[in-house]
Amino acid sequence: MTLKVNQVLHHEKSKYQDVLVFESSNHGTVLVLDNVIQCTERDEFSYQEMITHLAMNSHPNPKKVLVVGGGDGGVLREVVKHESVEKAILCDIDEAVPRVSKKYLPAMAVGFEHPSTETFIGDGFKFLADRKNEFDVIITDSSDPEGPAESLFQKPYFQLLHDALREGGVITTQGSENQWLHLPLIEQLRKDCKSVFAVAEYAYTTIPTYPSGQIGFMVCCKDPQRDLKKPLRSWTPEEEDKLCRYYNKQIHEASFILPTFARKKLQD
Repeated sequence: MTLKVNQVLHHEKSKYQDVLVFESSNHGTVLVLDNVIQCTERDEFSYQEMITHLAMNSHPNPKKVLVVGGGDGGVLREVVKHESVEKAILCDIDEAVPRVSKKYLPAMAVGFEHPSTETFIGDGFKFLADRKNEFDVIITDSSDPEGPAESLFQKPYFQLLHDALREGGVITTQGSENQWLHLPLIEQLRKDCKSVFAVAEYAYTTIPTYPSGQIGFMVCCKDPQRDLKKPLRSWTPEEEDKLCRYYNKQIHEASFILPTFARKKLQD
């Protein structure tokens, strides 16, 4: 897949990574980190909505939410659509991403403006080390498992997530790309999550500008009785139409249904 660059809007070398923003011919503004597309205005909603609402609607009453990464603000935008949320904290290691996103991707960065949100610039690993039994939902919206995000795909990080959750807490995390290209990585990721969480399931969404047109998520919970494949809470169809462009109750359930080759690898 190729994107035509109409003009480069911003380019810098931050402390942690190469940050590029360009205007494309048919996908709107595009954010690129270390030469990998992170989001485009045309299709970002499928990723942001799914990584957020799979977790949020699997919790009975999410009041305090943490987003690790997600410096573009898209996940925050989705989190605060839930009226139960009293506090949503975002922790991103690179100040350049929120700064650039607020300027060039305002429809995503609108989440930063909500009165319930708070932003910390720093290492999510270190941030979590000081938090115990604090959050109802934690969403890890990271870049790929190399460079500054590498530690966010390893077992010690999942243990930190587990310990930072309240009883019945739920996490979602970007799940090592997709089942067509990275099945061994996903298999190991699920094993690591299963060794920490009582329930660990793999779901995926479709998104054209990610490799092979898909990306997956690990959705995990501390409660062994929780069925993450069926939302505990749901909006009315009218509310779904107003709040979401991709996510709905049926998509929530369908996202956990895997093709046979992937199911055989990832089943218990």
